[in-house]
Amino acid sequence: MKLILAAVATASLLACAVSASAQTRTLDTFVTEANRIPLNPTSAIRSDARRLVREFNASMSAVSIEVRTARAAGRTPPACPPERIQMNPRQLLDYLNAIPQTRRRQMTPTDGIRGWLASRYPCPAA
Repeated sequence: MKLILAAVATASLLACAVSASAQTRTLDTFVTEANRIPLNPTSAIRSDARRLVREFNASMSAVSIEVRTARAAGRTPPACPPERIQMNPRQLLDYLNAIPQTRRRQMTPTDGIRGWLASRYPCPAA
């Protein structure tokens, strides 16, 4: 039983460390790595592609939480995406690449995803 608890505690600490390190990366680093990965079905087997997808998913989750929290508090959320969205990786990369590099160096991947969602799904004027 103690061994199982130790394993769970270790896994939890590692997950927190990975999550924290993902958010310390800049959007520029994320975009640079994403530009190196070919957009084809075989890229799914690349470890760097899987890592970027995990980071993208974590950023999407963070923005989704922001949207739900803002709506629950009666504030205008940063974006108003539908429950399910259609995503084209090329469109996302084009948007992120259009952000000036000096600005990307000061942003997190979550900031970039938030901006992309806001550009695609702006909230209606109140």
